Amino acid sequence: MSRIEKTIARQQQKIEEGQFYEAHQQLRVIASRYVKQSDFASAIDILSSGAQGLLKAGQGGSGGDLALFLLDVYAKAEAKPDAAHKARLLSLLRAFPKREPTRKRVISEMIAWSSKYGEYPAGDPELHHVAGTLYAEEDEAYDAERHLVLGTKDSPEVLARLEYEWYTENDSHTAPIFAARAVLPYLLTGNVRAANKALLLFTSRLQQANPGLAVQEVSSQSSDLRVYPSLPLLNFLGLLLLALQRGSSDLFRMLKSHYASHLREVGEWDEALTQIGEMYFGIKQPTQSNPLMDMMGQFLMGGGGGGGAKKPSRQVGGPPAPAVD
Repeated sequence: MSRIEKTIARQQQKIEEGQFYEAHQQLRVIASRYVKQSDFASAIDILSSGAQGLLKAGQGGSGGDLALFLLDVYAKAEAKPDAAHKARLLSLLRAFPKREPTRKRVISEMIAWSSKYGEYPAGDPELHHVAGTLYAEEDEAYDAERHLVLGTKDSPEVLARLEYEWYTENDSHTAPIFAARAVLPYLLTGNVRAANKALLLFTSRLQQANPGLAVQEVSSQSSDLRVYPSLPLLNFLGLLLLALQRGSSDLFRMLKSHYASHLREVGEWDEALTQIGEMYFGIKQPTQSNPLMDMMGQFLMGGGGGGGAKKPSRQVGGPPAPAVD
């Protein structure tokens, strides 16, 4: 047995005996020693196994602290988010006790590390997918959305299910609002395929659960569309996705004009649709600037927004802008 393996076994025994504080402190000291020697591989082995042991023992705070230390070592080593490094993190994420506060910071640091040293500026999709799935399982809808929108090809299924279950807690006419919480953010991140998949999955569940819902199938050689006479904004989303296939700015303008009265009822969509018009149809929006007001804003706000914004309550609303913790 190697020296590292002996160290890990010794600390694991302490954890099993309930000596959590002592094991936590010793693991930090030993890992720090290896970091000073630039022996990052040994520090990583000790921290990942120690964090795993503490988390499995229900010690979310101590295990989370070692997970954060592990990410710090990843950064010092300039480790790239390859399969092995990600596997350690994902294993730790799944071991966290439910709603352990430290986990959110670990997820935030994990995404930041993968963004800095990986190929995806917004963070690694696999890490986003697992984080979003965990949040979805715990009914943390807003956090789940923000990660799943930046996830993998499997994320639309999880997000569509989350939105549908959330929808069932509200009035029947709100179905388009919740479908849009998946469709519009996917479009804003340039993921048209995921937007199509999410809408299809959402509407399929809607039809299965509501056999009396009036639906008309409209088909052509190039596309199929489900039309819901009682849910005009759901039709708008389906037609929007068709308009994207055509790439016609005139079609997009016509669509917005036809559904203008319904869109006014969900003003939260305005900004997203403006961005979609620019991204996909080249429709530039004129910027209206008032130099005096801009200058006053700089003086009053110090040139930047303030922090401490509260998380909104879980209620019906427009799609959140895609973001990362």
